This record gives sequence, C-alpha cells and structure tokens, in this order.
Amino acid sequence: MNRQHRTHPGIWALAITAFAIGVAEFIVVGVLPAISADLDVPLARAGGLVGLYALALAIGTPIVVLALARLPRKPLLLGLVAVFLAGNLLSAISTSYAMLLAGRIVTAVAHGSFFAIGATVAARLAPEGQTSRAIAVMFAGLTLAMVIGVPLGSLIGNGWGWRLPFYAVALLAAVALLAMLLWVPMQPAPAAGRIGTQLAALTSPPILAMMSITILGFGASFAAFTFVTPILTDIAGFSTSTASLLLVVFGVATLVGNMAGGRWAASLGWPIALWRLLAALLVTLVALALLMPYRLPMVVLLFAWGVLAFGMSPGFQAGMLETAGRWTPRAVDFASALNISAFNLGITLGETLGGALVAREHMAQTPWVGVLLVLLAQLPLVWLMRRNLRSGARPSY
Repeated sequence: MNRQHRTHPGIWALAITAFAIGVAEFIVVGVLPAISADLDVPLARAGGLVGLYALALAIGTPIVVLALARLPRKPLLLGLVAVFLAGNLLSAISTSYAMLLAGRIVTAVAHGSFFAIGATVAARLAPEGQTSRAIAVMFAGLTLAMVIGVPLGSLIGNGWGWRLPFYAVALLAAVALLAMLLWVPMQPAPAAGRIGTQLAALTSPPILAMMSITILGFGASFAAFTFVTPILTDIAGFSTSTASLLLVVFGVATLVGNMAGGRWAASLGWPIALWRLLAALLVTLVALALLMPYRLPMVVLLFAWGVLAFGMSPGFQAGMLETAGRWTPRAVDFASALNISAFNLGITLGETLGGALVAREHMAQTPWVGVLLVLLAQLPLVWLMRRNLRSGARPSY
C-alpha cells in the first residue's frame, strides 16, 4: 500500500472507540419503550434521555476540552474512554430514571470531548494532505454503529432486557481502551493559549462562520430525518418492517458517504467538497419533497440522502481544524470542540423546525426546511472561502 495512504493503527483505535460511542448514543431510541415500562416513566419523559444527551454534549464538550487543554493527548483520551465506560455501567445498573439520566449525561460529556480531541489526534497521525481521510476513518466507527451496532443492540435490548446493550457498550469501551493503549502514540499537549485566548475563538468570525456551516449543513437533513419512519409508512406507504429495512439501507449509505466524503475533501479541498455536497443535497431534498408518495424513487433518494448528509461530516470537521489552525492557532482543540457542539446544535435545529411542521400536520413539507437550511449554509461557506483566499496565509495547524 502507498505509504502516503496508509492508515496509522492509532486511527483505527479511535474508530473502534467511535463505534462504541455511536452505539451508546443511538441505542436508547431502539429500547425507549422498554426503559419507559421498566422504570415506570411516561414515554415522553423517557425521550429526554435522547434530547438531554445531545444538550449535555453540546454544552459540556467545549467546557471539558477547555479545562483539559494542557494535558498530553493519549492519557487524556484514555481517561475520557474510562469515563465513558463508567457512564455506561452506571446506565446499565440504573434503578431509576434520574440515575439513568445521570449515566447518560456522563457518557455524553465524555463522548463529545473524545471526538473533539480525537479528531485533532487523528489529524496529527495522518500523512500530509490526508487529514480529511483520517477523520473519515475515525467517524466511520460512528456511522458503522448506525448500520450494525444499533439494530443489533435494539434486538438484544428488546429481547433480553434494555440493560444488556449498555453492558455490551461498556465491554466495547474496554476493548477500545486496550486498542488505544497499544496503538495511539504519545503526543504532547498542543500549544494552547490561556483560557481567555481560547475563548476568543468564540468571537472569531471565521470560527463562527465554520460553526454556522456545520449547524446549517448538518441540521438540514434532520428536519425530515427525525420523522423518517412515519414518512416512509404514512406517506410513502411502506410497511413498518420494510421501513425498518430501509433504515438499514440509510445506515449503509451514511457509511459509504462518510468514507467517500473524506476522500473528496482530501482530493478537492474541504471548501469545494462541501459546496458540491451541499448543492447535491439541495437537489435531493427538493426531489424528496416532490416524490415522497412514490416508493421506488424514495428508495433511491433515501440512499442518496444518506450518502450526502454524512458525506459532509469529514469536511465539516477538517474545515474547522484548518480554519482554527489559520485564525486561532492556540485554540485548535477548543475550536474542534465547538464544532462537535455545532453538529448537535444542527440536529436540535432540524428537529425543532421539522417538529413545528409535524405539530401542524405538515410532515410532508419537512424536506423544504432542509432546502432552506442548505441555502443558508452556502452564505457562510462562500464568505469563509473568500476570506481565506484574501488572506493568502497557510494554516499553522
């Protein structure tokens, strides 16, 4: 294999951890009724295990990364995985909703911090010019969890009890801990400015522009995707079992998109790759809105949608790392954490806007929300591209 394209084993260790994290994040959706019944809480309240997880991740990630900015990378990642493992064990042994929620919040904070710092570690392990591909390999663990881990975890959880998947995730975390111990090399803490210097990233226009691109571009899919199951059954007319199978198809598409997106961002440059992917997503969402009642087009569009929606993820994160390296070089890890928060803020934005339409019985209109968000995402992207061209400076990261 060409040395330039060889994947460092440390990146595979990060991907294994990302797989465990992905299962932990999404498994609750598959066993939510079982949790609701066992802990004797209303289903709507049990749903807070999903929403509050995302909120804890969005808020906690930048704070934790900021507080730990001066620690060496490998011990820090090992510590975060250990906290993640403990959070899942706490979830598994929970006897009350409050205890389970506490376990989820601990897990969420470790999740976000791991991805923020892990992305910078993956970037440093990558050959020159291959940052996007390295991040894509790491994020592939997350998307693979949607294809394999979550369906399997849901099957186990509904058949043998909802606690068992959490024990399984804890076991996966132990395997990931060992893989990182063996394969991730020691890396010194990056040169980090004082807390005030890092917080200044929050007032940097290029950093805020990159966050906006992530929020709007990634969130564009979630106005409709949040309600994809009722869309497939109530509008497209698929059976419930077929809809479940199509979600696996979507999961496979996200994996394909993530890996292809990493290659596109590496070969084209992340700005051009994101611009083209956003344009293609715009066309796909328009087609989705117009062809929703037709089964065959929906199958094709579902696959294309998954490829495009998650094909942008490596570009979003690589874009933030390069933007931070160029404009806030002493706050790269913190900027990476801000972008992890941006992914989750995008999910929240899409869910909120889509939910508002569904509440008014306009579920078929949800793709148009995504169309609007994609159009809005182009504005900060074009601005940032022009700003970088004017500067003419090479990133210091």
